[in-house]
Amino acid sequence: MRFAVAAGAAIAAVMMLGAAPFARAGEPEGGFVPVTGGRLHVVVLEPREKPSGRTLLLLHGASGNLKDLQESIGEPLAAHHRVILIDRPGHGYSDRLGGRRMASPARQADAISEALDRMKIGRVVVVGHSWSGALATNLALDHPAHVSGLALISPATHPYPGGAAWYNRIAATPLLGGAFAALIGPVADKRFEDGLKSVFAPKAPPPDYVARTDAKLLLRPSEFVANAEDLVDFKTFVRAQAPRYGAIRVPTTIVTADHDTIVSPEIHSRPLQRQIRGSKLVVLKDVGHTPQWNATDRVVKEIDAVAARAR
Repeated sequence: MRFAVAAGAAIAAVMMLGAAPFARAGEPEGGFVPVTGGRLHVVVLEPREKPSGRTLLLLHGASGNLKDLQESIGEPLAAHHRVILIDRPGHGYSDRLGGRRMASPARQADAISEALDRMKIGRVVVVGHSWSGALATNLALDHPAHVSGLALISPATHPYPGGAAWYNRIAATPLLGGAFAALIGPVADKRFEDGLKSVFAPKAPPPDYVARTDAKLLLRPSEFVANAEDLVDFKTFVRAQAPRYGAIRVPTTIVTADHDTIVSPEIHSRPLQRQIRGSKLVVLKDVGHTPQWNATDRVVKEIDAVAARAR
């Protein structure tokens, strides 16, 4: 027992030291909403011009936080819509809430639905990028009273070949994962730009992307572990959820790209469009996994159209 306590304290110390270089000074924008197990970080953008009367909920993908969508499509969408952005549990400034079980998109959907209830928000058009394709569709399936439409950007929704990278499998390992994440942080920091290039390919990342989106918050040990758990457990989740997509009845648009090598349109977007009756599929040319940055105007236009159709 003493050894376990000492080991836990040592791992905690390593994680705290590893987090220091990547901690952001100052207070985060927005506020916090209490939910079961902790609190979620939320940013609300009110419409700057004539309001549409619609509320949009923007959910970021893996390896990021709400600033990715706020800086790309959030601000343009807030011209006419109320825009709510949430750091998913364990990401950005949100608490993990429930440990490893929070790796489930369904558990994250429960927490986000609870936050909407506490904020007295009714139905929203849910915009989900990448990993949050499974989260957004789960909200439509398990919390339909909150969802009036779906706009899915490069969504990950179906089982796929292969699995999570070796470093994510180690980081998701109980006890060992936290110490590993703290030690690998400086190495990951040096290779961060290379990783960004692969996500944005064939386009280049905006030169100020990291600063604008606080992207390196991912390298904090606690978030690195949470992200790894999300990725390691994801395939099992979508294998179970994928057969249910035919039950979705809200207006849905899926935006993907012909050069997306991160989330294959053939494995995810095309099958999803066939399953959701009446859904629209948009395949952008010469764009990769980040249409929200590389085809911003078109993505905003498609989300506007879903909002117009939403009840």
